[in-house]
Amino acid sequence: MFDIAVIEDAAAAEVSLDPTRVRLLAALAEPGSAASLAGRVGLPRQKVNYHLRALEKHGLVELVEERRKGNMTERVLRATASSYVISPLAMAAVAPDPSRAPDRLSARWLLALAARLVKDVGTLISGADKANKKVATFAVEGEVRFANAADRAAFAEELATAVTTLIGKYHDEKAEGGRSHRLVLAVHPSKETGDGA
Repeated sequence: MFDIAVIEDAAAAEVSLDPTRVRLLAALAEPGSAASLAGRVGLPRQKVNYHLRALEKHGLVELVEERRKGNMTERVLRATASSYVISPLAMAAVAPDPSRAPDRLSARWLLALAARLVKDVGTLISGADKANKKVATFAVEGEVRFANAADRAAFAEELATAVTTLIGKYHDEKAEGGRSHRLVLAVHPSKETGDGA
């Protein structure tokens, strides 16, 4: 079971968004059968089976084992991941595109960048999983509290200068066998404060 799985297929995304199926996915963090899940989620076993078949068809749950119970075979399933992220690829025709409105101060542009990040990294993870390899990534996350809007603007300018300097130092357009990496830095309020700072 993965910690996070990326859903890139529109049909799988649709299946995963059904509230009953979300409850079943959460319950299947630990393996279970339709019979054992029915009581936990308050649905008849047949209805649970119906939802489990849909989840299994789209790779969101997997068979762990089959047990003989009298003249029946009980199928024990588990979720393929602890949590799921739906990639913008699932809605490719309407996925955000940062190049359509490249305003680096716009929250919507930031959201488009984040969507591209999810799409790109999700695609890398899917490919790496198939090849049984890891993806080399690096991320930094932190929180800074600004006294006022002027300090926030000064911080953003200093950060942009530092990053531009680093990119200029290490970027080698002619490096044979080199591999390009995308860098995304974002500064946004950690919660809605209403103070404008």
